Amino acid sequence: MTSALHRKQAGAIALALLAWAGGSALAQGKPATTTPAAPGLPAIAQPAPPAGTTRELTLTQLGVDYAINLRGISGTVGIPFSVRADELVTSAALKLNYAYSPALIPELSHIKVSVNDVLVTTLPVVRGEAGKPQSAEIPIDRRLITDFNRINIELVGHYTRECEDPVHSSLWATVDASSTLRLNVVPLKVAADLGTLPQPFFDRRDVRRASIPFVFGNAAGTPTLEAAGIVSSWFGGLAGYRGAVFPVSNGELPAAHAVVFATPETTIDGLPLPPIQGPTLSVVDHPRDATHKLLLVLGRNPAELRTAAAALAVNSRVFTGGTATVSNFQEPPARRPYDSPRWLADDRPVKLGELAPVADFSVAGYAPDVVKVNLQPAPDLFTWRSRGYPLDLRFNYTPRVRADQSTLNLSLNESFVASLPLRAANPAGEHWWNQFLLPLLPDGTVSQSKSLSLSPLLVGSRSQLRMHYYFEPQASDCKPLLDNVRGNIDPASTIDVSRLPHYIAMPELAAYANSGFPFSRLADLADTVVVLPDQPETSDVETYLALLGHLGNATGYPALRLTLGRAANVSQWAQKDLLVLGSLQSQPLFTQWADRMPLKRTPEAKQFHLGSWIDDTLDLITGTRQREDLPATTRMTVAEDGTDAVLAGFESPLQKERSVVAVVATAASQPALLNALMSPSLVRDIQGSTAFVRGTQVSSLLAGGTYYVGRLPPVMWLQWTLSRSPLLLAAAVVALAFIGAVAAYLSLQLRARRRLR
Repeated sequence: MTSALHRKQAGAIALALLAWAGGSALAQGKPATTTPAAPGLPAIAQPAPPAGTTRELTLTQLGVDYAINLRGISGTVGIPFSVRADELVTSAALKLNYAYSPALIPELSHIKVSVNDVLVTTLPVVRGEAGKPQSAEIPIDRRLITDFNRINIELVGHYTRECEDPVHSSLWATVDASSTLRLNVVPLKVAADLGTLPQPFFDRRDVRRASIPFVFGNAAGTPTLEAAGIVSSWFGGLAGYRGAVFPVSNGELPAAHAVVFATPETTIDGLPLPPIQGPTLSVVDHPRDATHKLLLVLGRNPAELRTAAAALAVNSRVFTGGTATVSNFQEPPARRPYDSPRWLADDRPVKLGELAPVADFSVAGYAPDVVKVNLQPAPDLFTWRSRGYPLDLRFNYTPRVRADQSTLNLSLNESFVASLPLRAANPAGEHWWNQFLLPLLPDGTVSQSKSLSLSPLLVGSRSQLRMHYYFEPQASDCKPLLDNVRGNIDPASTIDVSRLPHYIAMPELAAYANSGFPFSRLADLADTVVVLPDQPETSDVETYLALLGHLGNATGYPALRLTLGRAANVSQWAQKDLLVLGSLQSQPLFTQWADRMPLKRTPEAKQFHLGSWIDDTLDLITGTRQREDLPATTRMTVAEDGTDAVLAGFESPLQKERSVVAVVATAASQPALLNALMSPSLVRDIQGSTAFVRGTQVSSLLAGGTYYVGRLPPVMWLQWTLSRSPLLLAAAVVALAFIGAVAAYLSLQLRARRRLR
């Protein structure tokens, strides 16, 4: 009791100190105003907050991508939000759109809203408004907001004054996804220190898409752009689900945090470069605004510039101070195929504890959280005739007093997988010597295991395994519900894909859009060449950097061994996969390889005609890809203003079983293309061999020739080949029958000769 009181007093003192510091930081000689205080906080006179940037965040942006249903007498949901380290919140408000059950008793029911466990407001239940959509604007005292925060919304509901069921169906309230959090923020000066990297250039507290300007001299050469690609892939890996774009400026500094690439010959307006003694990293104040910072990536020549970029991407946490010179840097060993840090390892069973924080595997109560584990297998795993991905699941839970409907429910994304019953401590419920009694673990729970197979149709390149405990409440009989149930998923549970070969029909843009395949097969992109136009425009460089960020997000590893080239030298990279960027006018390879590309440009240059590979191949002989969900032929009109972008995949004209992904975009169409690749609602529509991006619409087709990447065991390859071609199967049967007949005839002839002898 005493310790709890001390903690509350300490919290109040900390909040008071925070309020005093915030008021001092904002003092600018303006008339003082009085800010309404949250319960438990005194109202203080403080300067009027300066005008800043107003930001509205939806529940989806805050990580709540599911419908919020509050059930029971005390249903609660937590909504996390955070504030960048270089920003100060001057005001905040929650616009809550909600509804509640008509059965609730107004005198006994209400909805509580708290921030970081401090009550902000209580919303009453009005009988006349029950069952209708409602909205409330809830101001949040800025003194309650820290770096990482949590808004708790709790339903306190009762439907009767007598004996009530605590989980009765009439006890509900909903929070609509249209609810928003509004923050008014002002910039806050932070220290120019390498030890804070990747802040302030990327801040994991910021849930918005990362926008990190890159600054070059007048014209960045190939080595400089390779160094920039390493850094953009590193930032892309950090950005994760947010996505990252990299606006480019040449010779000028933007009014924001920015990354500058420079050698002694580089000239940037308003920025004096320090003496460069080797590969160097430095964080300095922006010359025109000290609240912004510049990250300088420096070298005396392009080779040192690349070394500095690689050291930043690999060892950013070891640097401290304002400036650091890189010495004795050695790049990590070359990656082996399919060892991307974010992919499921293909050479051993993978523990679920390796894929999610172990602390998230334990839940409690009759309304427990869902245990979520992200799964990202290699996109070319061959699952034909397999039962799927083996899952060896072990879990613990509080045993049920008697057999009931309690279950552990498994799903992949929104698709149901299995429902595992939770056993009772004594199934018979009669004798203490019952042989079916469950042995208890030291913590009072019981352990259970189950071997499952996750359907390959449900496990995509990016999937989420969701495990939810449902404990059936016992009949209350006017007694309070004893909320003492616990559940735990054993982090040692495993998923195993090591027995599945790598083999995939190409082109398949879904594999590229979701997993960066085939380029991400080697996490350091050692087998990848990016081909830019001979005279790349700023938009081409921005597309290149954003696509490298996309690949870094797919692998979780920087592009340390990427090669950047031009069309004139493309023949020397026949053994590599090619990512070709540019417009139809600026990229000569789009003209040279027009016959190999699935899209054909008409003489009028206003339409693309996609021919069908079915017209060029006899399915009866070679078999088909057995995919009928995408159209195979169409005629697409392309806007003359260049606002349409195209992604096209096809086999490399330089080498069989090597791939080309063509990214056809201009300055006008580039934003829509990048948005499609970084938006979950759009990227799922990028499939097949060709995808057209027009604004927020994506149309995909399967056209052009099919080729296969990877290897199958000989017997499996024969089975697969024969299963796809009825004619080949018939021919094989006839050939085997003929061989059998010949063998029988020869055997009979030998027997006849022996008899004659």
